[in-house]
Amino acid sequence: MYTALFFLGLTSATLAQSSQTIGLRFGDNHGIGTEISYQRPMGEMNRLEANLGWRSSDHVNAIKVNGLYQWVWDLDQTINWYAGVGGGLVKWNYDYNGASDNGTFVYGAGDIGIEYNFDFPLTISADLRPEFGAKNYYGKSYNSDIAIAFRYRFN
Repeated sequence: MYTALFFLGLTSATLAQSSQTIGLRFGDNHGIGTEISYQRPMGEMNRLEANLGWRSSDHVNAIKVNGLYQWVWDLDQTINWYAGVGGGLVKWNYDYNGASDNGTFVYGAGDIGIEYNFDFPLTISADLRPEFGAKNYYGKSYNSDIAIAFRYRFN
């Protein structure tokens, strides 16, 4: 009896821990590659993801914020794939060898990826985020960000 209650409690705790995630997303996004990433479920197959990235160096200072609405599909009990849409805002300042540039722009983004949920509260994912910007978006209108993320699951 006690063993059954223990396993029921453990299962409930595990399911509860998978409701939200927070962690780091490591990508290559024109110098704003590492982002703090947070995901919150909006239903059984949908979630919101918010990311904040920044860079501060001798020549470049930048901050990037974005949000994505994602649809999630199970491939098996531990592997999911997902796709989503969203957008964000970037502000940067560049100064090197007498050349300087700065700006702020908004962009729209897509997202497609795959994730693995370990037995303990860790999720690892890999994704591709194509980004389409307005005028002065890194000097062009398209950028693509490929990343790996490590996130802690909690309730």
